[in-house]
Amino acid sequence: MEDKYFRRIIDGVPSAVLVADKNLKAVFTNAAFRTLFPGGKERGTLGSVMCCARDCKKCSAGKCAPGCSLIAAFGDCFYSEREISRRVIMTIDGETEHEVSFSLTVKPLGGGLYMGVIDDALELEIARELQTAKSIQQRLLPAGKWAGGKRYSYMYMPCREIGGDLPEVFTVGSSACGVIADVSGKGISAGMLTAFVKAAYDKKAYSPAEAISSLCAKFSELNLDERSYVTVAAARIDENSITYSMAGHNVPILLKSDGGITRIMLNSPPVSNWFDNPRYFEDTIPYKPGDILVLLTDGVTESKNNYGEMFGVDGAIKTLSLSRTGEEFIKNLEENLKRFCGELNDDVTAIAFDL
Repeated sequence: MEDKYFRRIIDGVPSAVLVADKNLKAVFTNAAFRTLFPGGKERGTLGSVMCCARDCKKCSAGKCAPGCSLIAAFGDCFYSEREISRRVIMTIDGETEHEVSFSLTVKPLGGGLYMGVIDDALELEIARELQTAKSIQQRLLPAGKWAGGKRYSYMYMPCREIGGDLPEVFTVGSSACGVIADVSGKGISAGMLTAFVKAAYDKKAYSPAEAISSLCAKFSELNLDERSYVTVAAARIDENSITYSMAGHNVPILLKSDGGITRIMLNSPPVSNWFDNPRYFEDTIPYKPGDILVLLTDGVTESKNNYGEMFGVDGAIKTLSLSRTGEEFIKNLEENLKRFCGELNDDVTAIAFDL
């Protein structure tokens, strides 16, 4: 009776609590703990209740056990019979594998039982929500490799869990359309703004300039301050021509099959609240079968190496000139950027169409 009574009390505690025995088996977890680790078991090994991405069946006996800060915290408490506090870093398995860290305090309860309390559950919950948001954002990316009869490839590498770039590929009538957007800022706020752009961009509009104008009108309704803006490059690929429009974005690049590079120039302001009634224009250029059209964000051109040198448009053009297809360009670009700058300091996104 007392056991059930005390379990009810612990179950109502707002802090995440688990109770384990000396065999490193969890015998009880409260409601707050199960909320933090919804995919975990109520009882079993420490790894199984905490959704560890390693071999949970061999928890405490596997190859990862000697370096596990979770097992170390409980182990130190077992042997010292005193309160132990540790910073735990572990990889957990949810919709995707991701690393989390949290403060854990382990206390002896007597009778061979030990209670672990997660002190900064909010941090862990935020990390879990970020991973959920990352998973959702990944699902917003283009799903296929063909649109309007044109094969395309793309690269999307956010520098944080949540990115501020948006690649879009879709079909209007019989034409392939590519849109690439880069919102201000990074992290959660940037991710929310990219979700807005995806929802607000009119994918039924035949004119890229009209679609960007419509996006700008919807953006103004958000009434954001001057720090928030979106740069956009949009192109519609018809049978023999490309119609394009831009809003303060990097210029598209066209690699011609018979040699030569064309940088498509068209100046216009970003989507923002900086100007009253901004106007967006479009232009049309011809292409030939075998050409490659590339849209990319400034994360590509402004990536820096250890010496402060930028990859630049020249780096992108050189990579493109040595590529035979759009897919090969995307692969080469990713490899060249990683070799050039190592760690990314901005979101990197590019789309390549085989025309």
